[in-house]
Amino acid sequence: MLFDFDGPLCRLFPDGSSAPLAEELRRIVVEHGAGRLLLGEAGTSIDPQVVLKTVYRHCPRSALAVELEDRLSEGEVAATAIAQPTPGADQFVRQLVKARARVAVVTNNAPAAVTSYLRRVRMDRYFKNRVYGRTEDPGRLKPDPDSIYRALAGLGADASYALMIGDMPTDLYAAREAKVSFVGFVRDEAGAAELWGAGAELVVSRMELLSAVIPPNPS
Repeated sequence: MLFDFDGPLCRLFPDGSSAPLAEELRRIVVEHGAGRLLLGEAGTSIDPQVVLKTVYRHCPRSALAVELEDRLSEGEVAATAIAQPTPGADQFVRQLVKARARVAVVTNNAPAAVTSYLRRVRMDRYFKNRVYGRTEDPGRLKPDPDSIYRALAGLGADASYALMIGDMPTDLYAAREAKVSFVGFVRDEAGAAELWGAGAELVVSRMELLSAVIPPNPS
C-alpha cells in the first residue's frame, strides 16, 4: 500500500499556511537576481514546490536551486511539528500492517519531513525506512512516477499487487503511469470533483471506509 503524505496521512500546511514559505522562496529567487523566472503560477502560487520546480527547470543543479531545496525542506520539517493527523489514518495503517500488507510513503515532500512527522505520531514503526520523497531532481516529482517506481523496487513488489492512496490528480497520473491501482482520498467536494474529473474510479472522504474492507482476522 502506497500513501501520499500530505493529505492521506496528515495536513502538512492546512488552510493555506504554505503561503509564507512560498513567498520566502520567491524572495530568495529575487535576491539571486533571477526574478524574471517568477512568471505565471511561480509568481503567485502558495505552493513552494511550484517555485522550486520552475527554478530547477531553468537552472538545474544551480546554487539557487540547491538553496531553494534546502530552505523548502527546512520549512516542511518545521511544519511537521504542528501538522494535523488525518482522522482514521493511524487505525487504517495499523490494520494494514496487521493484515501483513507492506506500507510505504510516496510523496513530493522532503523525506526528512515525512520521517519527522511519522516519528512524532509514532507511526514510523509501521513504515520503517520506506519513505520515497523528493530527490535532488524536482523534475521527477509527481505526476512523474519516479517515487512510485522507487517504492515498488524497495518493497520488492509488482505494480499489479500495489494500491496507492492520493489526494491530487498528480497522484492519480503517477499511479496510472506506473500501472498501480489508485484510490482518491479527499476532504471536500471540490477535491472530489477534481479527482473524478481526472478519471479516478474510486474516491472516498473518510479513512474508516477503507478500514472497513480489511478482514479483521486475515489468514
